[in-house]
Amino acid sequence: MATELQGTTRSITMSKIGFIGLGIMGRPMAGHLLDAGHELTTVKRGTLDAALAEKGMQELDSPDAVAQVSDAIITMVPDTPDVEEVLFGEQGVVHGLKPGTLVIDMSSIAPLATQEFARRIHEAGGEYVDAPVSGGEGGAINAALTIMVGATQEGFERALPLLEIMGKTITRIGGHGAGQTCKVANQIVVALTIEAVSEGLLFASKAGADVSKVREALLGGLAQSKILDVHGQRMIDRTFDPGFRIRLHQKDLNLALEGARGLNLALPGTANAAQLFQSCAALGGSEWDHAGIVRALEALASHDIGQ
Repeated sequence: MATELQGTTRSITMSKIGFIGLGIMGRPMAGHLLDAGHELTTVKRGTLDAALAEKGMQELDSPDAVAQVSDAIITMVPDTPDVEEVLFGEQGVVHGLKPGTLVIDMSSIAPLATQEFARRIHEAGGEYVDAPVSGGEGGAINAALTIMVGATQEGFERALPLLEIMGKTITRIGGHGAGQTCKVANQIVVALTIEAVSEGLLFASKAGADVSKVREALLGGLAQSKILDVHGQRMIDRTFDPGFRIRLHQKDLNLALEGARGLNLALPGTANAAQLFQSCAALGGSEWDHAGIVRALEALASHDIGQ
């Protein structure tokens, strides 16, 4: 008989979960599920994180083997081809999928590809949910992620008890692919806001003002934002360890620009931010936190914040 556990808003049934993708975000997300009493299995990739191993996470050799022992599968991998390989590759999830298995992709990938993945999982007998996240490493560690969901109503209701363990704000946007569309919009707003904070602080620094005091003052006015708070401090402290890597934000902005072409839209601010991220990559900063966009602007100005 299934064991009942108390979730954040309702009782939930303990599940056997396959969790594939234990990166900066995936590790703490998986940890919260283990702490809630779920049994987790992942694909063997090098040495398993010691904290997850201590909590009972198991490893198997391939995604299809993970699927065979799981009631739900969660993927948290970098890009669209990675999700496709995990789900539909030679040893993909689909080959071991049990009827009725819930497949939740929490990666940030292309909306149109997501719709196709949902169709293929449905044809294989599973239920697909796209549930990309926002909130960065801190949100993952604190189980405070914003989760944007594309699913049927039934799929959303099945996934919600698990999502509530990892996130704080969970919204069903619409059908399959809608969660990914929302995430692309999120990444546009985040990129442009980080650029705006960079330009504001760079201007203040070049003009001779104390950027720490400028940031403090701006946090009390209309310019206040979480990005000014968190990433503004990163820029001042010169701490650019990810976080969220520039190369991944580049990927997300490329999704936005590709989608815009298909929709016959102009997104000039997004295109400019994408070029600044590319400048960071040219400076060797693909693995910097995305707050490192300020370094591209600093290079153009021949001036670093805090000089």
